[in-house]
Amino acid sequence: MTAPTRVLLVDDHRLVRSGFSLILSVEEDLEVVGEASDGDEAVRLTRELRPDVVLMDVQMPVMDGIEATRRIVADGASKVVILTTFDRDDYVFAGLGAGASGFLLKNSDAEHLVEAVRAVAGGHALLAPEVTRRVIEQMAGSTGPAENTGRRGSRDERLDDLTPRELEVLGLVGRGLSNAEVASRLFVGEATVKTHLSNVFAKLHLRDRVQAVVLAYEAGLILPGDAADPPRG
Repeated sequence: MTAPTRVLLVDDHRLVRSGFSLILSVEEDLEVVGEASDGDEAVRLTRELRPDVVLMDVQMPVMDGIEATRRIVADGASKVVILTTFDRDDYVFAGLGAGASGFLLKNSDAEHLVEAVRAVAGGHALLAPEVTRRVIEQMAGSTGPAENTGRRGSRDERLDDLTPRELEVLGLVGRGLSNAEVASRLFVGEATVKTHLSNVFAKLHLRDRVQAVVLAYEAGLILPGDAADPPRG
């Protein structure tokens, strides 16, 4: 029998930790091994308990979640999912820089929380579509109009190995759509979308969804205006 995924919960609110613990503990393949109320304690417990996944709040006393994430990722033993409410966009991008493997809205339902832990434990990066859109908007805001002009006018050689369908999937993921939304828009199953996305990652040597968004933007598959009104299925 496969050992359960070990999870450390980090939040300065006891009720939040209790709620997450209750949700995760009923899953046979997940095990909550500890709780921390600040970043410093999170780093210490991570080194002591060696959890597979750390669910990390951002705003906490003693040490914030960004610095704690940076130290945990540097140790290389655990993966971090940052919990965000989007009160501060800079937290999202600081978290990316610190090496977080994913972001999750604090008000996500139980199913999404469980899926997030499983995905990150399995080696996949997790970005809520809303976070993806913020990443696009941030990139668009840091790029001047002159740099964006005619981005689709020249072919990016990195895309030459992709099939037309893989290219389409990359463009939709780059706009912030979830796998389910991409599947709905393309009239295919979600498993098919996952297969196409895995092929894209392999062919383009991408580590995760974050890198896919950046490449889609750099390659001209999406433009700043695309992020404001992403297509829906």
